[in-house]
Amino acid sequence: MAIYTSSYLKNLSQRKTVLLSSKILNESKKTHTSFDIFLSHSFLDKDEVEGLYIELTNQGFSVYVDWIIDPHLDRTNVTKASAKLIQNRLKISKSLLLAISTNATVSKWMPWELGYVDGNTNKCAIIPVSKSEYAPNSYAGAEYLSIYPFIKKVPTRGSGEKLFVIEESLKYIIFDDWINLGEKPKAQTINIYQY
Repeated sequence: MAIYTSSYLKNLSQRKTVLLSSKILNESKKTHTSFDIFLSHSFLDKDEVEGLYIELTNQGFSVYVDWIIDPHLDRTNVTKASAKLIQNRLKISKSLLLAISTNATVSKWMPWELGYVDGNTNKCAIIPVSKSEYAPNSYAGAEYLSIYPFIKKVPTRGSGEKLFVIEESLKYIIFDDWINLGEKPKAQTINIYQY
């Protein structure tokens, strides 16, 4: 099953226009009252995460990435104030997507962010970032991640490519309905793994 690859996301990041670079830079100057997505990630995946940010915002979603929205945060000196700011950003986000890569296992923040959102809204999903275009069968070392659905971009008839929240091949929902209407993945007749 095709998923977001490291090379695809890095390419999006590296090929961004000057206008898009300026737009991303200006995000920190805006006042944000809500986000569709809090993108939890390892900073070691900065290029891939910027590509994901571009991909998700191009699809019309508002996305929180700490070093884009709050570049003043010092990752080397975490304080109560910075932790409180992240907590507030989590509260105003409709969902949390975990960008799972080989670097995700070294992040100390990702499990904390996941636990916070899971305990409050349960609107959590995995967005795999892989070296290959096929999702792993399991998340070695973090088996608890298998309880969460994952996100995949799928071509649709008449609506272009859309994000889907997938629990299994015949149980899924369009991402927009998951975050905006509170719908859960449900039984379907088309095997989404084919796309």
